[in-house]
Amino acid sequence: MSSPVPQLTWFLARRSGRRGLHSQLLAAGAAAVGSLILLVLTAAFFGSGARAHDTAWRTPAPDRHGTAVQTLGTTYLGDRPVTVVALAQLPGHKATPAPPGLASFPEPGQMYVSPALADLLHRTPANQLADRFPKVSSYGRIGDGGLAAPEELVAVIGRDASDPAVSTAAEPLGLFGQFGGQTARAVVSGFDGTDVSVFTSADKPAVSIGVAIVAVPVIVLAAAAGRLGAARREQRLAALRLAGATPRQIVAMTGLESAVVGAAGALTGALAYCLLLPALAEIPFGIGTWYTGQLWVGLPWLLAVVAFVAGLIAVSAMMTLRQVAISPLGVAQQANPRRTRLVRLVLFAAVLIYIYVTASSGDASARQQLAMLLMFYGAFWLLGPWVVDRLGRITARFARRPATLLAARRLSDDPRGSWRTVSGLVLAGFVAGFFTVGNVSIDDYRFPGQVAVPTTSTATARTATAEARTLLHAAGVKATVTTSDGDDGILFGTPGVVVHVSGSTSQLDTAVTALSGLVPGKLPYTQAYATAENDAFTGRLGELGTAALAVSFLVATASAGLTAAANVLDRRRVYALLRLAGTPLKLLDRARFRETVLPLVVLAGGTTAAGIYAAFQVNKLFDTTISTSGAMTLAVCVTVGALTMFAAIGASRPLLRAVTADAAQTAD
Repeated sequence: MSSPVPQLTWFLARRSGRRGLHSQLLAAGAAAVGSLILLVLTAAFFGSGARAHDTAWRTPAPDRHGTAVQTLGTTYLGDRPVTVVALAQLPGHKATPAPPGLASFPEPGQMYVSPALADLLHRTPANQLADRFPKVSSYGRIGDGGLAAPEELVAVIGRDASDPAVSTAAEPLGLFGQFGGQTARAVVSGFDGTDVSVFTSADKPAVSIGVAIVAVPVIVLAAAAGRLGAARREQRLAALRLAGATPRQIVAMTGLESAVVGAAGALTGALAYCLLLPALAEIPFGIGTWYTGQLWVGLPWLLAVVAFVAGLIAVSAMMTLRQVAISPLGVAQQANPRRTRLVRLVLFAAVLIYIYVTASSGDASARQQLAMLLMFYGAFWLLGPWVVDRLGRITARFARRPATLLAARRLSDDPRGSWRTVSGLVLAGFVAGFFTVGNVSIDDYRFPGQVAVPTTSTATARTATAEARTLLHAAGVKATVTTSDGDDGILFGTPGVVVHVSGSTSQLDTAVTALSGLVPGKLPYTQAYATAENDAFTGRLGELGTAALAVSFLVATASAGLTAAANVLDRRRVYALLRLAGTPLKLLDRARFRETVLPLVVLAGGTTAAGIYAAFQVNKLFDTTISTSGAMTLAVCVTVGALTMFAAIGASRPLLRAVTADAAQTAD
């Protein structure tokens, strides 16, 4: 005998009326938003790994029995890095395969450049860029497979094995190894490297932190979708339970309906992700925008996210039916007060103590730090309903206005539902407080207007100094040239030539170009080279903060708007009875807003303060202070976030007017 659950579920879904359809559409909308953002996060995670992998060929694994010599150097045009790879086939050895993105292994005198670098070579005066490279009749093009981003500047130069540019080049000296391997030399037999470029190495760790920060509110939004229309569903299923339906049938009906609605919404979000891929690829991060293929997660992951969202919504909906199965009569009579227990506060305090002790030890791994971040979010999610419940009781005791009293009663009657309305912005408050106030930077390595050329000895540096003066004079660059033994300054313990350039950035670029052939195998460099690793890390952190703020506030707005609309539908009988009792519609609407403002001020204020405290601790670690722009950004974020949330809640005002239009019929 077939189960009656599917037929009964379909029948009840069709007969649920317009308001039931509204709840289903809201749940599907929440599922669509959750699915879309989760897919974007997944795409960013895999895409950042893919773009980093696409730079690993430039530092392949050394092989003493290799067939070619490869050198890696980094020069700068302003603050834009130009990666220069020189390749030389060793005589008497078998042919070396071509690097990724190249049609063939470069012959001596051949030069391949990325499309972005080719464009710069045509637009920039030759004495500022092109003269740094060998003169060739035409440039070959590096394909997408050898580049991490369309904007990346890369040159691959073919040389003879006896060319001093590769034969005398050596591993970086002094402290250069700290700068992410921008300089290297090795005998190689292929290009299967594992060491990625400094300009992409921070991408995946930064995205991982962003995923951990943003994924929690998104999952919360998807879980809340399963609870949309919970009151309507409970009443309907309680009646079925009293009519003889078993608890298993009740749970199965709820799970089936929610899974279908969630799957429909999640598939809509997946379709939106596919359509938005070209636009998503244009969002800059790190070294530039993305190739569309880097952001495609693949069909298995796409279906997995859809199934996860649909399953999460179904499980969330089924978890709300515990009271229906235990006490259907109490649910039907709405006699179940939704209280919270003090154990939530105890668990919250225990989690914070654990996080504080673990963080203070200073030996937490990256995985432990991510776990502590998730625990922090989970702790606030656990505490939120308890705070809302107590806040409602305290406010009701001291309320002096009808709207405040109504809001307080709603807070204490349904603290979990009220918490879901503001939870998105509460969790976003921590992100806003941390990333706007935090200032992670290292100011020790700042050498404006300086160009350095390392040498192998002080004697070589003296000879190079005299030649550098001649080259700079011929190039029309006004500069002071000195010999340094590397004890201090931009050379970091390596002897060499230091040039102090007077003039604009173009003069600095001209000086670098003029000195490019001064010491074979040693590219001149500026401050941008010395600070590349720190700048890459802080740059990714800043971009991560901006992206996390944008997505967090988007999720918070969607969560607030959807939950507020669903609450209107769930409480339509209460609103109708209040309207029949003579309560003005404006008063009901004002109570709805105060029901949001009260927990928002307390909880969002608390998480924002926690984020500011964490940022101050980071600033203390790096010996930095908060900037005025950071404080301004925080104020703007909090203001815009609150106004956007109120606008989202206000969007459900027509729905409130509609459900109370015929108050007598609705109350019945």
